[in-house]
Order: sequence, then structure tokens, then C-alpha cells
Amino acid sequence: MAAICVFCASSRTLDRRWLDLAAETGAEIARRGHTLVSGGGCVGMMGAVADGARVAGGRTLGIIPQALVDLEVADLASDELLVTESMADRKTLMLDKSDAFLTLPGGLGTLDELFEVWTTATLALHAKPMVLVDTDGFYRPLLDWLGGLADQTFLKPAGLALLTVVDTVPAALDAIEAGLTGPPGLPA
Repeated sequence: MAAICVFCASSRTLDRRWLDLAAETGAEIARRGHTLVSGGGCVGMMGAVADGARVAGGRTLGIIPQALVDLEVADLASDELLVTESMADRKTLMLDKSDAFLTLPGGLGTLDELFEVWTTATLALHAKPMVLVDTDGFYRPLLDWLGGLADQTFLKPAGLALLTVVDTVPAALDAIEAGLTGPPGLPA
């Protein structure tokens, strides 16, 4: 099966609904027989997604920079925990170790990771499925803004179409599985 990397928030101050969404995501990845690749943290949604995968019997791979290990936020329960020198090294290793990417709600770090894999896909450096879960319209303002960039030709429509947008976790996994067996660039 596939190694699916999940980008999401690591904040300790989130509403329970976001933690539940992350746990549901990890469990769904595990139920479908995939490996979870995460940022290797044990807090916030990042911790919840890994816990959800493990509770459902899934395998977890965490990738975390040494600076975060030093802050004692590493997911030491991971089946495999890879420690990198920097955040940039972490993103490179996440890209290398993953077959697909699923983005949940998050902040700057989540957006940084999403845009890194999306940009490298637009440059044809990979053709791995990328799915954004837009729960309750969380990403709608960003998606509208990105659509405006395409309208003004700052972003090619083909680049925009590389990201699949769905509103539920099962739909995200369906899209990833379809993208793993079909052509890259699922329509949004």
C-alpha cells in the first residue's frame, strides 16, 4: 500500500473538532492499509493523526528536525522516527518517503509544506497525488485567492488543477487511491 503524508496543525490550543478530524484521518489511512507519514510531532493534530493511525493498527513514520526533538515534542511512539538537521531537510525527506499528500487544516507550517509539494509538482519534479481537505470551508478564502491568481495568469490553471480539493476524509483517501492508480493531476 501507499505511504501517505499528512500535513496539519501542531498547535496545542485547537478545538476538539480539529483533533477529532486528525484522529479520523489517521484511522482511515490505517483501515485502508496505508502507512502514515507525519511531521513526527506528538502534539496537536499531528499527534492526533498518528495516534488515530496506531489505534486502528496502522504503521507510522515520523520525520522531525532535531530542534523539535530538543523541545520534547517528538512522537516517540512512531514505528519509525527519522530525525533531520533542519526543517528544510524534513520537507525533503517527507517528499522522498511519501507516495501521496493529504493536507488538513493548519497554519503557516502546514501551508509551507503544502506549497512545497505543490510547487515541486508544478515543476514536474514529482507526480504524486495531493489532496486538500476543506472541512467546513476552512480553505475556501485561500482557494478563492489562488483562483484569482490563475485568472490574472500568475498561476497556470494546470498547476491549480494538480491539487484535488474535497470536504471529507473518506473522499480524500478515495482521491489519493485513484491518483495512485491513474494519471497524476486529479481535477479539483
